[in-house]
Amino acid sequence: MTDKVAFPVPGTSTTMLKQISGAADHPRWTEFVAKYRPMMEVYLLGNFPGLEADELIQETLLGVMKALPDYVADGDRKGTFHNFLTGVLRHKALGVLRAEDRRKRLERRHAEATAEDATAPDAAEEAAWRETVYAVALEQLLADPSLNARHKQMFVRTALLGEKSADVASSLLATRDAVDQAKKRMTARLRELVERLEHVGVP
Repeated sequence: MTDKVAFPVPGTSTTMLKQISGAADHPRWTEFVAKYRPMMEVYLLGNFPGLEADELIQETLLGVMKALPDYVADGDRKGTFHNFLTGVLRHKALGVLRAEDRRKRLERRHAEATAEDATAPDAAEEAAWRETVYAVALEQLLADPSLNARHKQMFVRTALLGEKSADVASSLLATRDAVDQAKKRMTARLRELVERLEHVGVP
Protein backbone atom coordinates (compact mmCIF):
# COMPACT_ATOMS: atom_id res chain seq x y z
CA MET A 1 0.00 0.00 0.00
CA THR A 2 1.29 3.47 -0.88
CA ASP A 3 0.08 6.48 1.08
CA LYS A 4 -2.22 8.40 -1.23
CA VAL A 5 -2.84 11.68 0.60
CA ALA A 6 -0.46 14.48 1.46
CA PHE A 7 -1.15 16.29 4.71
CA PRO A 8 0.09 19.40 6.51
CA VAL A 9 3.02 18.61 8.79
CA PRO A 10 3.21 20.66 12.00
CA GLY A 11 6.55 21.68 13.47
CA THR A 12 7.81 19.40 16.21
CA SER A 13 8.49 20.95 19.61
CA THR A 14 11.05 18.81 21.40
CA THR A 15 10.32 20.78 24.58
CA MET A 16 6.69 19.72 24.42
CA LEU A 17 7.62 16.10 23.72
CA LYS A 18 9.95 16.02 26.70
CA GLN A 19 7.31 17.57 28.96
CA ILE A 20 4.52 15.14 28.09
CA SER A 21 6.66 12.01 27.76
CA GLY A 22 5.22 9.33 29.99
CA ALA A 23 2.55 11.65 31.44
CA ALA A 24 -0.84 11.84 29.73
CA ASP A 25 -2.06 14.09 32.54
CA HIS A 26 0.50 16.80 31.74
CA PRO A 27 -1.15 20.18 30.95
CA ARG A 28 0.47 20.20 27.49
CA TRP A 29 -0.95 16.80 26.53
CA THR A 30 -4.11 18.47 25.18
CA GLU A 31 -1.94 20.82 23.13
CA PHE A 32 0.04 17.88 21.78
CA VAL A 33 -3.12 16.02 20.72
CA ALA A 34 -4.61 19.15 19.14
CA LYS A 35 -1.43 19.75 17.18
CA TYR A 36 -1.02 16.29 15.66
CA ARG A 37 -4.58 14.95 15.52
CA PRO A 38 -5.63 16.87 12.35
CA MET A 39 -2.63 15.53 10.44
CA MET A 40 -3.42 12.00 11.59
CA GLU A 41 -7.12 12.33 10.73
CA VAL A 42 -6.25 13.41 7.19
CA TYR A 43 -3.81 10.51 6.87
CA LEU A 44 -6.40 7.94 7.97
CA LEU A 45 -9.15 9.46 5.83
CA GLY A 46 -6.99 9.29 2.73
CA ASN A 47 -5.39 5.89 3.31
CA PHE A 48 -7.79 3.97 5.57
CA PRO A 49 -11.19 5.66 5.05
CA GLY A 50 -13.17 2.70 6.39
CA LEU A 51 -11.56 2.65 9.83
CA GLU A 52 -12.63 4.42 13.01
CA ALA A 53 -10.06 7.17 13.54
CA ASP A 54 -10.55 8.11 17.21
CA GLU A 55 -9.29 4.91 18.81
CA LEU A 56 -6.41 4.47 16.37
CA ILE A 57 -5.20 8.03 16.92
CA GLN A 58 -5.47 7.77 20.70
CA GLU A 59 -3.58 4.46 20.78
CA THR A 60 -0.88 5.91 18.53
CA LEU A 61 -0.38 9.09 20.55
CA LEU A 62 -0.28 7.23 23.86
CA GLY A 63 2.11 4.65 22.44
CA VAL A 64 4.48 7.29 21.12
CA MET A 65 4.37 9.17 24.41
CA LYS A 66 5.36 6.03 26.33
CA ALA A 67 8.05 5.08 23.81
CA LEU A 68 9.89 8.40 24.08
CA PRO A 69 10.20 9.02 27.82
CA ASP A 70 13.35 11.08 27.38
CA TYR A 71 12.98 12.78 24.01
CA VAL A 72 16.14 14.85 23.67
CA ALA A 73 16.45 15.53 19.93
CA ASP A 74 17.92 18.87 18.89
CA GLY A 75 15.26 19.34 16.22
CA ASP A 76 13.15 17.69 13.56
CA ARG A 77 14.70 19.15 10.44
CA LYS A 78 14.07 16.06 8.31
CA GLY A 79 10.62 15.19 9.65
CA THR A 80 11.86 12.06 11.40
CA PHE A 81 9.33 12.36 14.22
CA HIS A 82 6.42 12.86 11.81
CA ASN A 83 7.48 9.85 9.75
CA PHE A 84 7.65 7.79 12.92
CA LEU A 85 4.23 9.02 14.08
CA THR A 86 2.48 8.22 10.80
CA GLY A 87 4.39 4.94 10.59
CA VAL A 88 2.97 3.87 13.95
CA LEU A 89 -0.50 4.95 12.85
CA ARG A 90 -0.18 2.99 9.60
CA HIS A 91 0.93 -0.18 11.41
CA LYS A 92 -1.99 0.03 13.83
CA ALA A 93 -4.44 0.59 10.96
CA LEU A 94 -3.04 -2.40 9.08
CA GLY A 95 -3.39 -4.42 12.27
CA VAL A 96 -7.09 -3.59 12.43
CA LEU A 97 -7.51 -4.57 8.78
CA ARG A 98 -5.73 -7.85 9.31
CA ALA A 99 -7.83 -8.64 12.38
CA GLU A 100 -11.03 -7.92 10.46
CA ASP A 101 -9.76 -9.94 7.55
CA ARG A 102 -9.02 -12.92 9.79
CA ARG A 103 -12.53 -12.74 11.24
CA LYS A 104 -14.13 -12.75 7.81
CA ARG A 105 -11.80 -15.49 6.67
CA LEU A 106 -12.86 -17.74 9.54
CA GLU A 107 -16.51 -17.06 8.82
CA ARG A 108 -16.10 -17.92 5.16
CA ARG A 109 -13.54 -20.69 5.84
CA HIS A 110 -11.20 -19.24 3.25
CA ALA A 111 -7.56 -20.15 3.15
CA GLU A 112 -5.53 -18.06 5.58
CA ALA A 113 -2.70 -17.33 3.20
CA THR A 114 -4.96 -15.93 0.47
CA ALA A 115 -6.65 -13.38 2.68
CA GLU A 116 -3.45 -12.45 4.53
CA ASP A 117 -1.85 -11.32 1.27
CA ALA A 118 -4.59 -8.74 0.74
CA THR A 119 -3.46 -6.63 3.69
CA ALA A 120 0.20 -7.58 4.01
CA PRO A 121 2.47 -4.50 4.29
CA ASP A 122 4.47 -3.65 1.20
CA ALA A 123 8.13 -4.65 1.53
CA ALA A 124 9.37 -1.21 0.50
CA GLU A 125 7.16 0.51 3.07
CA GLU A 126 8.30 -1.88 5.76
CA ALA A 127 11.91 -1.12 4.90
CA ALA A 128 11.20 2.61 5.05
CA TRP A 129 9.48 2.16 8.42
CA ARG A 130 12.46 0.32 9.86
CA GLU A 131 14.79 3.03 8.58
CA THR A 132 12.65 5.65 10.30
CA VAL A 133 12.67 3.71 13.57
CA TYR A 134 16.44 3.34 13.37
CA ALA A 135 16.86 7.06 12.65
CA VAL A 136 14.74 8.01 15.67
CA ALA A 137 16.60 5.56 17.91
CA LEU A 138 20.02 6.77 16.74
CA GLU A 139 18.95 10.38 17.22
CA GLN A 140 17.87 9.58 20.77
CA LEU A 141 21.08 7.71 21.51
CA LEU A 142 23.43 10.45 20.33
CA ALA A 143 21.40 13.25 21.94
CA ASP A 144 21.11 11.55 25.34
CA PRO A 145 23.01 13.78 27.81
CA SER A 146 23.36 10.94 30.30
CA LEU A 147 25.68 9.01 27.98
CA ASN A 148 29.43 9.66 27.95
CA ALA A 149 30.36 11.99 25.08
CA ARG A 150 33.68 10.21 24.57
CA HIS A 151 31.92 6.87 24.28
CA LYS A 152 29.52 8.35 21.74
CA GLN A 153 32.49 9.50 19.69
CA MET A 154 34.04 6.04 19.81
CA PHE A 155 30.74 4.49 18.74
CA VAL A 156 30.17 6.89 15.85
CA ARG A 157 33.68 6.45 14.49
CA THR A 158 33.75 2.66 14.72
CA ALA A 159 30.12 1.56 14.25
CA LEU A 160 28.89 4.29 11.93
CA LEU A 161 31.96 5.52 10.09
CA GLY A 162 33.75 2.17 9.94
CA GLU A 163 37.08 3.25 11.45
CA LYS A 164 39.25 0.59 13.03
CA SER A 165 39.17 0.36 16.81
CA ALA A 166 42.96 0.58 17.01
CA ASP A 167 43.04 3.80 14.99
CA VAL A 168 40.29 5.39 17.06
CA ALA A 169 42.00 4.34 20.29
CA SER A 170 45.31 5.82 19.13
CA SER A 171 43.78 9.16 18.17
CA LEU A 172 41.88 9.44 21.46
CA LEU A 173 44.77 8.24 23.63
CA ALA A 174 42.68 5.29 24.80
CA THR A 175 43.08 1.52 24.75
CA ARG A 176 41.55 -0.60 22.02
CA ASP A 177 39.62 -2.51 24.66
CA ALA A 178 38.06 0.74 25.90
CA VAL A 179 36.92 1.57 22.37
CA ASP A 180 35.52 -1.92 21.81
CA GLN A 181 33.66 -1.86 25.12
CA ALA A 182 32.18 1.57 24.37
CA LYS A 183 31.03 0.38 20.95
CA LYS A 184 29.50 -2.75 22.48
CA ARG A 185 27.58 -0.84 25.16
CA MET A 186 26.33 1.83 22.76
CA THR A 187 25.27 -0.77 20.20
CA ALA A 188 23.30 -2.65 22.86
CA ARG A 189 21.62 0.59 23.94
CA LEU A 190 20.74 1.41 20.34
CA ARG A 191 19.23 -2.06 19.88
CA GLU A 192 17.08 -1.54 22.99
CA LEU A 193 15.81 1.78 21.66
CA VAL A 194 14.99 0.28 18.26
CA GLU A 195 13.05 -2.59 19.85
CA ARG A 196 11.12 -0.21 22.08
CA LEU A 197 10.17 2.03 19.17
CA GLU A 198 9.23 -0.89 16.91
CA HIS A 199 6.93 -2.15 19.62
CA VAL A 200 4.88 1.05 19.41
CA GLY A 201 3.84 0.10 15.88
CA VAL A 202 2.63 -3.34 16.91
CA PRO A 203 -1.19 -3.42 16.87
